[in-house]
Parts: sequence; structure tokens; C-alpha cells
Amino acid sequence: MVSKMRPMEQILELYNAGHRAFGENRPQELKEKYEILPKDIEWHFIGHLQTNKIKYIAPYISLIQSIDKLSLLCDVNYHAVKHNRIISCLLQFHIAQEDTKYGLTWDECIEILDSVVFKTLKNIEIKGVMGMATFTNNQTLIRKEFKRLYHYYVLLKEKYFYNQPEFKEISMGMSDDYEIAIAENSSLLRIGSKIFNC
Repeated sequence: MVSKMRPMEQILELYNAGHRAFGENRPQELKEKYEILPKDIEWHFIGHLQTNKIKYIAPYISLIQSIDKLSLLCDVNYHAVKHNRIISCLLQFHIAQEDTKYGLTWDECIEILDSVVFKTLKNIEIKGVMGMATFTNNQTLIRKEFKRLYHYYVLLKEKYFYNQPEFKEISMGMSDDYEIAIAENSSLLRIGSKIFNC
């Protein structure tokens, strides 16, 4: 559930209805909500994360969905060590046609996972992949992009995470394309307006 820019009253209403996982994309706003809202909420960071903001969310974040650089992983690991935590992360892939979206290429991802530095990071846990499809009405293109992300997930699972059951998440699909994402094996949806505006 994407709760970014939503007032705490609306989040609390969904919390009281039984929902526990919420996604935010602004570290400072996330920190403010964490401090006030119930502590059993599972907070996901879903936006582009700058290294100087990690310190705000490291003490409590459940999942960072937007890892697209080795340096970012290093910084997350650094703050995880400081707080004696293991922080879960998803590798974000660039699967859309839009250059404005962030994410790794396949080669960049492999370079990270094969690196000596990555193997030293003991306070992060890679739990899967994330990607955002092109913002378009072309459902064939959206489906193709989601299929590509699932293919990346399968290849990574086989090559790097075969014996790691925690590597199981495929985060794709938002309010306008979630039905296609579900059909293409999404395990995490990032839906906000479809729920908050109903």
C-alpha cells in the first residue's frame, strides 16, 4: 500500500482495518509517520533513495525497494551495522522505455553481485527485485516489461540465491497496471490511489 503524501488519519484507518505494510518515498515524511503511528507497521521505502537520507530510516525500515547502485548498498549496510540490524532490500531494474525512471541494467546488477565488495556486506539481505513499467496505455508493452523483470528474477534466483528462501519478492504493478502485474507473477504491488481514493 503506497501511503506517500497521505495524512496519518487515512493510514490509521487502513491500519485499523488490518493492513500493516505501507510504502513511502520521502525519508523525512516516513520518519515523522513512524514516530507517531503504531510500531507494528511494516514500512517500505519505495522511492529513489539518496545516501544522505539513509540515516533517517535505517533504525526501523522493513524493506528498501529501490537499490540501484553498489554504493547505495554499502551505505545501507553501514547504517544497518550502526543499528545492529539486517536491512532487507530489493534490486531495482530499469525495465521501462522512459529514461526518467531509475534502475539497474542486467549487466550492472551482475557486476554488483559478482563484486568483492558485495560479498563483504553482511547486514543487508537481498529479498528480490523491483521494476516500474512504462507509463502507457499499451498493455502489450507493460506485459513485456513485467515479463522481463520476472525473467531477471528467475535468473538471479538460479545463479545467486538458489539456497536462500528469503529471495522471493517481485515488486511490480501500481494502481493502473496491477492486474497485468499479478498475471505476470508480482508478489508485491505498489497501490495507492486505487485504495485511498475509493
